[in-house]
Amino acid sequence: MSQNLSVLGAKMYAQMQLDVAETYGVELATKMFSVEPTIAQELNDAITAKSDFLQRINVIGVSEIKGQKVFLGVSGPVTGRTNTKTTDREAKDVSALDDSTYELSSTESDVGIPYAKIDAWAKFPEFAQKYSAAVQKQIALDRIMVGFHGTHAAVETDLDAFPMLQDVNKGWLQIARDQIPEQVLKEGKVAGKVTLGAGGDYANLDALVHDTKQMVDERLRDGGDLVAIIGSDLLAADKAKLYAKQGDVPTEKERIEDAQVIATYGGLPSFSVPFFPTDTVVVTSFDNLSIYFQDSSWRKQTVDNPKRSRVEDYNSRNEGYVIEQLEKFAMIENVELVAA
Repeated sequence: MSQNLSVLGAKMYAQMQLDVAETYGVELATKMFSVEPTIAQELNDAITAKSDFLQRINVIGVSEIKGQKVFLGVSGPVTGRTNTKTTDREAKDVSALDDSTYELSSTESDVGIPYAKIDAWAKFPEFAQKYSAAVQKQIALDRIMVGFHGTHAAVETDLDAFPMLQDVNKGWLQIARDQIPEQVLKEGKVAGKVTLGAGGDYANLDALVHDTKQMVDERLRDGGDLVAIIGSDLLAADKAKLYAKQGDVPTEKERIEDAQVIATYGGLPSFSVPFFPTDTVVVTSFDNLSIYFQDSSWRKQTVDNPKRSRVEDYNSRNEGYVIEQLEKFAMIENVELVAA
């Protein structure tokens, strides 16, 4: 690898730094600077646009590091009738039953891009877009990984010990384990696991998803917005069964591939999501999952680091994960396939 940027690469990178400084209204992008809230929202939107999943959920800026959840959904009906001759009409308090607060943690997303890649991009007129897209895409993927694997927010993270970013923040699944354990099934007839297949806890994936849905509050169960997020191993096993049964028939094989075998399970639209645990099923609505960031907390810096033969893009902000309505979330994990 080259120890220095090429002349063209250095020129394009220098111009990009000037453009970044102008965009963010600062003198130098090479010094750490605070991003204005309105521009932080634009940056966040650009990151969100790099992921189909992030576009389906809520990724929003808030003003405080601690506060009340933004999307407090209703937990029951509001329609009725009052005999006003004897009784005052009374607005029903149907806000979510659970704890309605959030707390954000300092989060760093620092991306190093090798000189070789910068040099390769330098010949393209959209150099700045390629650079920004690379940084934003990685932040987007990391956000999803933390959401599904995060168990705690360590003072100092350790990527070697926690390769799935488990120590960056507490994600949605861990929030459910901590706050609604009665809506999280971890084991069935066999200790430590839920078995799927002939003779197991569930005969098939439809039955498993159906039972997961039953752990959602009955007042929220039939609103029409619930989905099932299903681990890839469980989907693959179900797909293999369909291929074994119908795959030799060309028209049936084409139908299976077109539908991706995740149209519906347990009567719910079903989805495969990046970094979702392979042995897990979650039933909720997409808009019940949120990532909050403090809009005044975003810090940014771009640095040319010849000691590592790369350029570095430093981003930090206060960020956290939220299940808006805990009673609208249910999960079965540790699912193990029974050998046929």
